[in-house]
Amino acid sequence: MEGKVIKSTGSWYHVMPDKDKVIRCRLRGRLKIEGSKATNPVAVGDQVEFDMEENSGTGVITKLLDRRNYIIRKATKLSRQTHVIAANIDQAVIIATLAFPRTSTGFIDRFLVTCEAYSIPATIVFNKYDLVKDDPESMSYLKALTDDYEQAGYPCHWVSATERIHIDRFNKLLSDRISLLAGHSGVGKSALINAIEPGLNLKVQSISTAHKKGRHTTTYAEMFPLSNGGMIIDTPGIKEFGLVDFEAWELCHYFPEMRAFFNQCRFDNCTHFNEPGCRVKEEVETGRISINRYENYLNILLGEDTRR
Repeated sequence: MEGKVIKSTGSWYHVMPDKDKVIRCRLRGRLKIEGSKATNPVAVGDQVEFDMEENSGTGVITKLLDRRNYIIRKATKLSRQTHVIAANIDQAVIIATLAFPRTSTGFIDRFLVTCEAYSIPATIVFNKYDLVKDDPESMSYLKALTDDYEQAGYPCHWVSATERIHIDRFNKLLSDRISLLAGHSGVGKSALINAIEPGLNLKVQSISTAHKKGRHTTTYAEMFPLSNGGMIIDTPGIKEFGLVDFEAWELCHYFPEMRAFFNQCRFDNCTHFNEPGCRVKEEVETGRISINRYENYLNILLGEDTRR
């Protein structure tokens, strides 16, 4: 039998062979170790083959079918292992907030680099707009961030799950597509899903007032069908996003605004750091490339802390 993995709990996988049926499956032993450095050789979104076990109602996954794409990160900061967040998706949607908790642009840019590396379109959704819309300083910052990312080619949306501001735009964004939702704990992924699909009734939790950080509400990655024809993959909140290793010379290829000037530097292998005759640095100086994006590029290039 063949089906799509819609939930992973570490030991067990929920596999959907058709829209009205879900089978709990475990991995066949050999499948866990065959040529994979990932902590999870099977991820939500994967198409798999499985056999039913006699008299148990559960199945055994026997084969992982070819992936159209996937998105991956380092399992931990110092680990050589990787973790596949999701597979076979149409787009990634980064849920970010300016406060309660604050999403760093370093986190956003690391996530976008991985999306570019695996050819996954990405959109940024700034949630909790109701908390900043009446504050001129916060709105100025939000507009500047939006300009930076839209200039780089990433659509941005301002929404509020609690006040239902621009929720129709969020709903339209997810329509008829398989979307991965990712972000820090507390940015409101589950609240946004509930706002467009109340019947799912996903668990939400308040922000820690002491640390202004979110508490984990989603424990395992899980895929949900939407009434708009789309499917979403809700993921546990990601504290840090460790990149799988890239060569220094190729990193700029994953920044679209830098990629536009490929082969226009004096040196073909220019890293856009301290080489003379660098066209990218010239574009940063004129403001045609965001200084904030460029600084995050340098932080990644030089291996700075992933929490920036």
